[in-house]
Amino acid sequence: MPENVKPSQAEEEYFAKEDAERKRALALKVQQEMAEAERKRLREVHFMHCPKCGQTMQEVRLLGVDVDVCFACKGIFLDSGELETLRAHGKTKQGIVTAILNWFRPETETKGR
Repeated sequence: MPENVKPSQAEEEYFAKEDAERKRALALKVQQEMAEAERKRLREVHFMHCPKCGQTMQEVRLLGVDVDVCFACKGIFLDSGELETLRAHGKTKQGIVTAILNWFRPETETKGR
C-alpha cells in the first residue's frame, strides 16, 4: 500500500468547499448572535427612556390609552395608533383634548374645516 498517495484535484476542491461552507455558516451564526446581543443592549439602554432628556418614563392611562410620560421634562409620548384613539375620543368629548389634538393634525385637514 503506497504511503504518499495524493488526493485528486476533485477531492481537494470538495473538502475546500466543505470547509469554506462550515466557516461561512459559523461566521453567519456569530454575526446573528452579535446582532441579537446588540438589539438587546440597545433595548436596555433606550426602552422607556425619554427621547428628549433621557430620564425614565412611566406609563400613565389617559382617556383609556396608556401613554408614556416623562415627569422630568413633562413630555408625553404616544405609540403607534394611540393618537388616533385619543382623536376618536376627542370627537365625542369636545374641549381641551380636541384643541390639543388639533396641533397634531396636518394643515390640509384643518384648512377644510
